[in-house]
Amino acid sequence: QVQLVESGGGLVQPGGSLRLSCAASGSALLSYAMGWYRQAPGKARELAAVITSGGSTNYRDSVKGRFTISRDNAKNEVYLQMDSLKPEDTAVYYCNAYRREWTTDYNYWGQGTQVTVSS
Repeated sequence: QVQLVESGGGLVQPGGSLRLSCAASGSALLSYAMGWYRQAPGKARELAAVITSGGSTNYRDSVKGRFTISRDNAKNEVYLQMDSLKPEDTAVYYCNAYRREWTTDYNYWGQGTQVTVSS
């Protein structure tokens, strides 16, 4: 079992930056792919960025060049650096841990942190 706790959300002006953190407990994150998802009001949850257990990263097109995902396995933490924020980045951001072992999927979610981009 993995418990995930996000932090770092808040209100920021367009063009500003925020750094989200996700702290894990209960299990080491070393073997998990870690993702940051987001959900805006009235919209479906979408994947913003993902980092594999090997350190490879991938981003949705709308955040490429502005967001950076990273992980510190020694601290059991994952981060999302968000720069040049836009009003359309406003959403609740969720941390996710996923791994597959044989035919079993292990999928864990944090409680979310609100990011609001507004002047």
